[in-house]
Amino acid sequence: MAATLASVQAYLKEVYEPRIREQLNSDVKTLKRITRSDSGVSTTIGGKYVTFPVHTRRNSGIGSRLEMEPLPVPGQQGYAAARIGLKYGYGGVQLTGQTIALSDKDAQAFAKAINEEMDGLKTDIQKDMNRQVYRDGSGVIGVVSTAGTTVNTVTVADARAFQLNEQVDVVTLPSTVAVSNRTVTAINTSTGVVTLSGAAFSSSVGQIVVRNGSGPAAAGNREMTGFDAIVASSGLLYNIDPSTEPEWTANVMANGGTPRALSEGLMIQMADTINTRGAKASVIFTSKGVRRAYFNLLSQTRQTVNTQEFKGGFTGLAFTTDDGDIPVVSDVDAPLGKMYFISEDHITYYHDEDWHWQDRTGSIWQQVRDSNGDYDAWFARMVEYHELGTDRRNAHGLLSDITEA
Repeated sequence: MAATLASVQAYLKEVYEPRIREQLNSDVKTLKRITRSDSGVSTTIGGKYVTFPVHTRRNSGIGSRLEMEPLPVPGQQGYAAARIGLKYGYGGVQLTGQTIALSDKDAQAFAKAINEEMDGLKTDIQKDMNRQVYRDGSGVIGVVSTAGTTVNTVTVADARAFQLNEQVDVVTLPSTVAVSNRTVTAINTSTGVVTLSGAAFSSSVGQIVVRNGSGPAAAGNREMTGFDAIVASSGLLYNIDPSTEPEWTANVMANGGTPRALSEGLMIQMADTINTRGAKASVIFTSKGVRRAYFNLLSQTRQTVNTQEFKGGFTGLAFTTDDGDIPVVSDVDAPLGKMYFISEDHITYYHDEDWHWQDRTGSIWQQVRDSNGDYDAWFARMVEYHELGTDRRNAHGLLSDITEA
């Protein structure tokens, strides 16, 4: 009888190619842009807080008088003190001793497990940081949009940021953990339905889904403060309350939650509003769908639409203003239906040092131990203390409720 693949399978040699084929989108366009040069990065944190004064009010002691009338009452400039507390980011990797030993040769594994895991963690951290740039610091990955009763799913407005096997909590704002430490087992980005492990539960509209343990606490948010908190027309930011300091607001143009078609008129109005308050947007960050809507808008009025290369090697569609062209940069992590007009001169990424492996004991690898004893397993952790800050909130703008194309 002729030999078949089934009969010779036991002694066939398995050949593993050295390169792993990437299936995940690891683009971090916005994070790269806001940290692209030393001028946008500060390491002068010194202590627990970064503090700086902001100029919020003019001298009111000005006026015109007739002869022998009382002169204006002298005034003074008005200031407020911004205080930015650092957030603490961590990432860890763990391998068994057997995995480390068996992965020493490429013939025995797709890649050396130790290098693949360490390099992969660095990429995953940057990807998560890019998500945080757009959020409000609460840790939100998705917002529950439809209530569910006795189910093991949540329906969210936008499920693109979820990952399979991610450990998550469902939080009732401001800081109550309603469902703790569930694993994401399935994601439907078209319907927004995310399936979680474990027993059935109930969810309510407005709850947020966060990484396990990374959600808001009574003492404050754990994640980095992003655009959704910075580019807002209300809300305490860096210890300054816009209800008492009205200039400490960003410029927001919304439509009450109802999507509307993008127009150049809306974009010009936003650019003019920022300019009227004494600043100028240097970049517009938006989603792929809104970028397509802008492209379609241009193609209706122009024969050709070309991307342009801007300072720093970034490319994008150009939005033309009186003060020059502004790049419209699309990002896969940008929220749907929004355009963020950002003045990069007034955005600073504060951190103590770059993401690095903890090695305070002389080695980045530590043996796994618990109350039951020691294990032939080893873990390493990366860390960075960081925060995103602005010294001029009114230099930024948000154009929201835009119909995606």
